[in-house]
Amino acid sequence: MAKAPAAPSSTQPDPVSYEAALEELEQLVGRIESGQLPLDQMLAGYQRGAVLLNFCRARLDAVQDQIKVLDEGTLQPWTQE
Repeated sequence: MAKAPAAPSSTQPDPVSYEAALEELEQLVGRIESGQLPLDQMLAGYQRGAVLLNFCRARLDAVQDQIKVLDEGTLQPWTQE
């Protein structure tokens, strides 16, 4: 049985902000849902979408953690890392 070729690594940079990632993700989902992408582009889009989704989740988790700190009455500077 022949092995499928390895997927190329993502060469697209990380988004600069949560909003940019969300906008790119929404556009990507629209293109995938249109059903007009060739299979290899659909796969690449799915992979990029996973990267964008993880980026958004990480940003939301960081904000949620900061809110918890503020709710506990301990004001500390917020870092986006």
